[in-house]
Amino acid sequence: MTHTVTFSKFVSKQLRKCPVAIQSKVSAWVLAVETSGLESTRQRPSFHDEPLQGQRAGQRSVRLNRQWRLIYEEKTGKLLEIQEVTPHDYRTR
Repeated sequence: MTHTVTFSKFVSKQLRKCPVAIQSKVSAWVLAVETSGLESTRQRPSFHDEPLQGQRAGQRSVRLNRQWRLIYEEKTGKLLEIQEVTPHDYRTR
C-alpha cells in the first residue's frame, strides 16, 4: 500500500537550509514511501525507522545520516506528514 507524503511549512523552510546530501536523502525516503509503501520502507535498514517516546509519542524518526533526522507522523490512512528535518542533539539532558 503506497502513501502520500506531505511537508509542513516548517519543513519546507528547513529543507532550504539543509545540506544538499540531506535534501537528496529526504527525497529518496519520500520516493520509497510513495512507490514501495511505508511498511516496506520501514524495513530498510538504511533508514533506521523507529518510534519516538515521551512528548513525541505517536511520531517516528528516520535517520538520514549519523547527525540528521526526519520526524514524521501518520495523519490518516495513507497520508504522512513530515514534521521536522533537523540535526540530532546528542547532548544528555
